[in-house]
Amino acid sequence: MIKKILIALLLIFTNGSLKAQDWANIKHYADANSKVPPPATGEKRVIYMGDSITDFWIDNDSTFFAGKPYFDRGISGQTTGQMLLRFREDVINLKPVVVFILAGINDIAQNNGPSKLEDIFGNIVSMSQLARASHIKVVLSSLLPARTLPWRHAIDPQPQVKAINQMIKAYAEENGFIYLDYFTAMSVSNGGMLANLAKDDVHPNLNGYKAMEPLAEQAINAALKKKQR
Repeated sequence: MIKKILIALLLIFTNGSLKAQDWANIKHYADANSKVPPPATGEKRVIYMGDSITDFWIDNDSTFFAGKPYFDRGISGQTTGQMLLRFREDVINLKPVVVFILAGINDIAQNNGPSKLEDIFGNIVSMSQLARASHIKVVLSSLLPARTLPWRHAIDPQPQVKAINQMIKAYAEENGFIYLDYFTAMSVSNGGMLANLAKDDVHPNLNGYKAMEPLAEQAINAALKKKQR
């Protein structure tokens, strides 16, 4: 029994140490990234950067990604700060034409501790600036509707979701990026997600992703046509 307890404690300590050493989980896609070839001539490569909403996208509807130069680089539970740290490995180094950024709900949920709205927004701005400096066009998605946070019941996400969306929209318009307003398309009057699109109060179901996909492609096509500043 003592031996089993010691082994369990060792595993917990080791996993914690590894997480501390790679807080942004940069290694998560390292093997997959190493197998991505350089873009073919004329290829319109798109990277989807995000958290669980992006991470679960390809699992719920792999057909959306099949046969297209689309790469899902979502990691469940991640905050914008973690995404910013892995942005070079998971976006810039893959040389996309467009990056699609959907992020922020886990910051509001305080997954890595309290975050000011300005800091969440600042991380999204920094990712956008890195993309622009690397000649990558940017689609900035609104946060999706979230009535409650199933893993953080004490936090009311609605005021912060609306505030962040306003900040992202204004920034996109001022800087020539494409803003995709999923919130308006998917919300009901109480600030939650339409029931037929929702798996829970945060994550879309298959119907939700099916509703998101044509809007994503419209936004990407708009970004492709837009002249880079």
